[in-house]
Amino acid sequence: MVDRELLIAAGRRQFTALLELTAGKEACPRTHSGRVRPGDTFVILPPVKNGKRSGLDFAAEAVRAGAARLVCTPEQAEEIASLPPACGESPEIILVEDSREALGELARAYYDSADPRRLLLGITGTNGKTTSAYLLEALFSGLGRKTGVLGTINYRWPGVSRPSPLTTPDCLELHEMFGEMRRAGVEAAIMEASSHALEQRRTAGLDFQAALFTNLTQDHLDYHLDMENYYQAKASLFRRISGGNKPGPQTAPLRAVNADDAGGRRLLVECSGLPGLNIAYGLTRRLVPGCEFLHGAILSRGSEGLLLRQNFRELEWELRSPLLGDFNAVNLLGVQALALGLGMDVENLKLLEKFGGVPGRLERIANDRGVHVFVDYAHTPDALENVLRALRSAGFKRIVTVFGCGGNRDKSKRPLMGRAVCAHSDVAVLTSDNPRLEDPLEIMRDVLPGMQGRDFHLAEDRREATALGVKLLRRGDALLVAGKGHEDYQIVGETRKYYSDQAVLRELLGAKA
Repeated sequence: MVDRELLIAAGRRQFTALLELTAGKEACPRTHSGRVRPGDTFVILPPVKNGKRSGLDFAAEAVRAGAARLVCTPEQAEEIASLPPACGESPEIILVEDSREALGELARAYYDSADPRRLLLGITGTNGKTTSAYLLEALFSGLGRKTGVLGTINYRWPGVSRPSPLTTPDCLELHEMFGEMRRAGVEAAIMEASSHALEQRRTAGLDFQAALFTNLTQDHLDYHLDMENYYQAKASLFRRISGGNKPGPQTAPLRAVNADDAGGRRLLVECSGLPGLNIAYGLTRRLVPGCEFLHGAILSRGSEGLLLRQNFRELEWELRSPLLGDFNAVNLLGVQALALGLGMDVENLKLLEKFGGVPGRLERIANDRGVHVFVDYAHTPDALENVLRALRSAGFKRIVTVFGCGGNRDKSKRPLMGRAVCAHSDVAVLTSDNPRLEDPLEIMRDVLPGMQGRDFHLAEDRREATALGVKLLRRGDALLVAGKGHEDYQIVGETRKYYSDQAVLRELLGAKA
């Protein structure tokens, strides 16, 4: 049997030549056999976690479509050998150690996505990624830097805004967009990195200079199976950041991590021996050896927002923000920690005071009824608890919450979401969210064991549930419609139907769009 290392070494020479062809646009990398054109390179990826099919299942189809090369591991090559003979000329087989990493290199070469002038920042965590991305965008844009953002709501940079079907797109699409950003002169790129994307290494070929960790709470266990796998996926971003020769004083890898979070503290300990600058941040003084610390204190909170005091090194300053809730105080600290590590000064941080909020994140629906109505994306137990605590601390008389749970997702969090809502609301209305292929009533039944200790109502139709929530409001109350946030659709079965919580609420309240 031929030694695997010898095969890889021989393949490396072929791969180097392929990179040159790819950079010259003579070979386009593909992972979808239906998109292969004559002369393309088909990269055979392994199956994703819990997946039943891999690129091997489509290799024959790619060859029939005209793929000139197949990039794969030696183990995959053995299976390719058993495929039916190709019609015409057989493709070249190029052996690599890791096909996902190879795809990242090919994508970077083909789309010319690397840019030594650009700062690439990654944000990961269960909650707070989108708000943190918007806050960082406000900072860089306020300083006159051309900024790009890839995240849950959309993909955008100067002159471009596209809806985002995934928080983090696939590897080829990522590099294509970073190539567009390079040509647009983007100086700072901010990317939300989902746990799925990190585990599947969709970010292969990208060089992050800095990363921000927000928190880790239960989510996506339908995919990751347990919290350890979920943590490892998130933590992988912080082991891979490279730093680099970028404008400004920050050239080593920079990691900003929430020390108030148990997962964050574990991550700080694991990263304390790695090269670069590690900054812990939080509202509590949980110091970690080998890490600098940004401490924040909430001086006041209410319906007008937050007033914070921060301490970092020998500096002390105050920051006022219209954002509500302690969780947003932590988001503000994380962004400031990253900014300070990148060399910004306290006066730069004052730009955050002008930031009014993110679509679908405690988004206020204006009305003339004297009631306070908010839409939020909260769809995990922790996120619901955080947003409801924020509303409670703002001093509203009562809190009415309309919420549901998504179908074909982690079932174990459903009663926990019900418990979070009933613990922090005066009235709860349980309804449907994105039922997907599940029966909405079955999903609601899964939530009910957690619905104890508060008045609650059931309404399967989301519009009817929202109308009931509005009807239950009194002057001085707050209504929270949770779960969908910025989304303007509802997935029923395999159909995506138009549905917007904001539009429904404006109609019910007689408010202007």
